[in-house]
Amino acid sequence: MKRIAVIIVALTTFAFTSESEKPIKNSKITWKGYKVTGSHEGTLNLKSGVFEFENDRLIGGEFTIDMTSISNTDLDGEYKQKLEGHLKSDDFFGVTKFPEASLSITKLTEASKNSYNAKGNITIKGNTNSIDFTISIYGNKASVILKIDRSKFDVRYGSPSFFNNLKDKAIYDEFDIIADLEF
Repeated sequence: MKRIAVIIVALTTFAFTSESEKPIKNSKITWKGYKVTGSHEGTLNLKSGVFEFENDRLIGGEFTIDMTSISNTDLDGEYKQKLEGHLKSDDFFGVTKFPEASLSITKLTEASKNSYNAKGNITIKGNTNSIDFTISIYGNKASVILKIDRSKFDVRYGSPSFFNNLKDKAIYDEFDIIADLEF
């Protein structure tokens, strides 16, 4: 009888503190890269993603981005095609060898009612590094803002961290990713 009571208490406790996974249903991911003479921006597709919750509190998540989907939205025609091809080449993201990038949330701290300071591991071109970022959640929607230093992922083309005397040909190391996610 004592054993049954312990099992019932354990199951009841689990029911009220259970974790739930909420897969991403819709997403919009934009990127923006900066250079001395301006910037370029575009989109990426989310291949898969899930947020993990415990009692309506975000506790984790994992996401995979389809790097072969990288596209440019601020150019047209030949220049758009050239930039997209260059971004997919080994000079930048090498999507033939590395078709996916991933992000795994490793730590979350509530910053306010709807916002979290997050720490995670991000993998690009087979290189994994820690990253700090912000997640805002409103109902079943989330916004994630990442500032990524490409030099940490062996993305060297036009980088002043690797090459001298680039002058106005320099491409800054940091680029932005903004993801609007619905789960």
